[in-house]
Amino acid sequence: MSADVLARIQFALTAGFHYIFPPMSIGMGVLLVYMEGMYLKTKDPLYHKMTRFWVLVFALTFAVGVATGIPMEFQFGTNWARYSRYVGDIFGSALAAEGVFAFFLESGFLAILVFGWNKVSPKVHFFSTCMVSLGSMFSAIWIIVANSWQQTPAGFRLEQGPHGEVARITDFWSMVFNPSTVDRLTHTVTGAWLTGAFFMASVSAYYLLKRQHIEFAQRSLKIALTWSAAICLLQIFLGHSSTQHLAVNQPEKFAAIEGHYDSSQPVNLTLVGVYDDSTNKVNGITIPKLGSTLLDGNPEAKVKGLDAFPKEELPPVSPVFQSFRVMVFAGVAMLLISWTGAYFAFKGTLKDKPWLLKVIVWAVALPHIGNMLGWMVAELGRQPWSVYRLLRTDQSHSKVVDAGSILASLTMFTLMYIMLGFLFFYLLDKRIKAGPDAEDNSAPLAPEPLEAQKLRLFGANTESLSEEKP
Repeated sequence: MSADVLARIQFALTAGFHYIFPPMSIGMGVLLVYMEGMYLKTKDPLYHKMTRFWVLVFALTFAVGVATGIPMEFQFGTNWARYSRYVGDIFGSALAAEGVFAFFLESGFLAILVFGWNKVSPKVHFFSTCMVSLGSMFSAIWIIVANSWQQTPAGFRLEQGPHGEVARITDFWSMVFNPSTVDRLTHTVTGAWLTGAFFMASVSAYYLLKRQHIEFAQRSLKIALTWSAAICLLQIFLGHSSTQHLAVNQPEKFAAIEGHYDSSQPVNLTLVGVYDDSTNKVNGITIPKLGSTLLDGNPEAKVKGLDAFPKEELPPVSPVFQSFRVMVFAGVAMLLISWTGAYFAFKGTLKDKPWLLKVIVWAVALPHIGNMLGWMVAELGRQPWSVYRLLRTDQSHSKVVDAGSILASLTMFTLMYIMLGFLFFYLLDKRIKAGPDAEDNSAPLAPEPLEAQKLRLFGANTESLSEEKP
């Protein structure tokens, strides 16, 4: 296998594994803000217990997400050095902004979020929760800005550097708000919100099936399903807007998504099908002209097809075509499950419907499937370019790194990620089985008495102190 192919496999492996965790922490961060805010507003101890339990799960997800993201950045300098030289001015700016605005914010307040109970005031703790959630959002923003610039480059000029052509920023805000940033950002962040909501719903449904922590599970499930029902609806409009802009900004990718070959014809909408590369036709269940109607409002509108581009500049059509459909089916399934679940949750009968609870437990996989296949549509659909119409992927990898070296690091990363994956699921399983009553979560947010702190410092038993108090 060539060094180029191995470098692609390695980046796909590390990015794909890493992409499991950030959407979970981004999604749970928003729900933590809501639950702790409700505790401050209502003083209901159940909200306090919920926040403390989900904070520990959030911290585990955040830690593994950070650990799995580090190898990706090293690869830019090793396997993809030519790419790094070409986009270093632009990509480096976005990654630096992520470090300044996002990572420091998350890391700075994470310790207070996890360990600050009873050590800071409730308002300060809530502020820390907001900052950690905001930091995770900022992180998503800058990573998507960098990735979107590769999809639709803007605000730059090309210069001849000492080691070849490089891209320099000429307009920072045009670079940030390039033509695809807003659509891709809103679509991706709402996908992350769904990931957190479905994870919370899955764990809560598991407790209800086991008849454990009933009140805790019912409240958590109601919050998660209500939130996901609203976001699923929003996601339909965002996805449609993103596809409309895709037809303008990256027409090859849009043509691959729809399997649309003939530019002289309107676009059909294929529900289920297979793209035949030998005949350039789609075989399956197709609604004629509906694609053009959804895009333009005109069923006769002609849309640029795959035949309008040189063959060597086309993405792999079948993987893009199928990935898009499975992503959409995952979205529709999430919509049906969240709306059905929310309906019975508000009726108060969800705990008596084990079939639906089992569906919700397993539905935790759906947002991950949607995220992963959406990412494949974005990245495979951009091929053969690493920077759209500027730099080809096969020109981006490091020529001095041989296949044997990449294979060795690929093996090492694979083993490391398998270990991390087992460790994450072991700790997560342990935390879920321990449940929200594993510690005294119902304790009010009040500082420990000074006398107790002094006795604890010297190793004395503080229980007697509390017993002596009236």
